[in-house]
Amino acid sequence: MAPSPIDPANEDTLTRAADILRSGGLVAFPTETVYGLGADARNDKAIARVFAAKDRPSFNPLIVHVPDLAAAGALGEVNDHAVALAERYWPGPLSFVLPRRADSGLSLLVSAGLDTVALRAPAHPLAQDLLTRFGGPIAAPSANRAGEVSPTTAAHVLESLGDAPDLIVDGGACMVGLESTVVDLCGDRPAILRHGAVTREQLERMLGSVDDASVPESGQAPRSPGQIAKHYAPSLPLRINATDPGPDEAFIAFGEPGGKNAAVIRSLSPSGNVIEAAARLFALLRELDRPEFTAIVVAPVPETGIGRAVNDRLRRAAAAHED
Repeated sequence: MAPSPIDPANEDTLTRAADILRSGGLVAFPTETVYGLGADARNDKAIARVFAAKDRPSFNPLIVHVPDLAAAGALGEVNDHAVALAERYWPGPLSFVLPRRADSGLSLLVSAGLDTVALRAPAHPLAQDLLTRFGGPIAAPSANRAGEVSPTTAAHVLESLGDAPDLIVDGGACMVGLESTVVDLCGDRPAILRHGAVTREQLERMLGSVDDASVPESGQAPRSPGQIAKHYAPSLPLRINATDPGPDEAFIAFGEPGGKNAAVIRSLSPSGNVIEAAARLFALLRELDRPEFTAIVVAPVPETGIGRAVNDRLRRAAAAHED
């Protein structure tokens, strides 16, 4: 049996991870949102390996990770909105879509044919350490096969991608548990392309009115990761906004347990906390995605704050099993 590519995060592992990135290899590493599958964002062959490892559509752009706003400014055309948001939320779970600089040096593959680039400064100390050691931008979509549930532990990465990454840096479970909010800052009016931990309400307090463009118009190519209708899906069918699980179904409660007829009951948050629900969502979907159940049933989650992002992921996961 081949050795596992998982190594605990320490000085030697992080130094080796930076060396692997420089040589065109792939490194899975933790961020505060989910684990990312990292590659040198300037290396065409390395980025092509990311798409191949994930079986990801080539029209789906990648987020490029940077340590700070200064590094972002070398890759995208930073504007006043980006500066204000970075001062408040970076490093953190917020990505900006900006016009890509002609002299950025980025592989055109990260933008999937668009003239923009999505940029984020992650808050996880291990991600920041790796960016410093590597000394360049790291393109890092979630470290799972396209369409599957995103990974929040190193074991999830191994389960989904096997030995496709040259190294998986084990930094424990991710704190936020959902991918970053993505906001398009290219136009006259900001637009949310993907909901996440930084909510629409928070953005509007800083920017004024913000459009919701998280569901592309028919025929429109994705402007951000996470915009494909069928995404984040377990292999079992998923029923959402339901409280009537059958005896052969797994039930995910929110707040009051309910679902007494279910084969098994888990809770996103016994106290009804949407932040806790976001952190637990992907891990619970993975835990209950087992052949002894016929489906996973999820109770309603409030459509407020980060609950909007939780429901976005659930709707896309449920759509994967619709005709």
